[in-house]
Amino acid sequence: MNEPEDGQMKNKIKKAVAIMMTVLLLCLMAYQVTGEALHEWIGIGMTAILIIHHALNIKWYAVLFKGKYHAYRISTTIINTLLLASIALTALCGMSMSNHAVPLLYGMADMVFARTMHLAMSYWSFILMGLHLGLHLPAMTATIKPGRKMKIALTGSLTILAGIVLWQFIRNGIPNDISFRTHFAFFDYEKNAALVFLENLAELFFFIFIGANAFRLLQNRRFIGDS
Repeated sequence: MNEPEDGQMKNKIKKAVAIMMTVLLLCLMAYQVTGEALHEWIGIGMTAILIIHHALNIKWYAVLFKGKYHAYRISTTIINTLLLASIALTALCGMSMSNHAVPLLYGMADMVFARTMHLAMSYWSFILMGLHLGLHLPAMTATIKPGRKMKIALTGSLTILAGIVLWQFIRNGIPNDISFRTHFAFFDYEKNAALVFLENLAELFFFIFIGANAFRLLQNRRFIGDS
């Protein structure tokens, strides 16, 4: 396999890993659907996929202290670092409460602390993952060139949808969860499973939308340059 083909294959693997991470994240946020045991095993799978993701992007670490830091690069570096930290904390606190996947680690952290931190960090991971995907979405969809009318219609529709999802996000009390004010998570086990996943997908979309528009704002203000 020559170098260009090798690069194309690696990019395909990266995209596949990113899709798997997104799907697993949505599953992790649907605790009332998966149940405790499956939730823990999905968390283990997410941790493994995350390690693979970082191994595939090891060059990012190699150039971390090289080149110029323009606004876009600063933004992505901060979000990537916070995302890694939040997922790591979510995993560690989850393992300390594990009854199924890694029971030997049960109790390695205070239960009240672990429960509060796990809940808050899981939502922060969800939010930061959306922003992370949003900041990279314009580059991944650069070949798609909608017409002016289509662009206006899409922008208007997506803005309205984002507003609805923001209202849902606040109504569901997520601000209390991410500010460490919630010690116990309360789930509606009667809610339809498809609706749970749809709501989670919509909320993830909201933060992707924010990230993508942040990218465009930085681009329009010429804050995106060469790394």
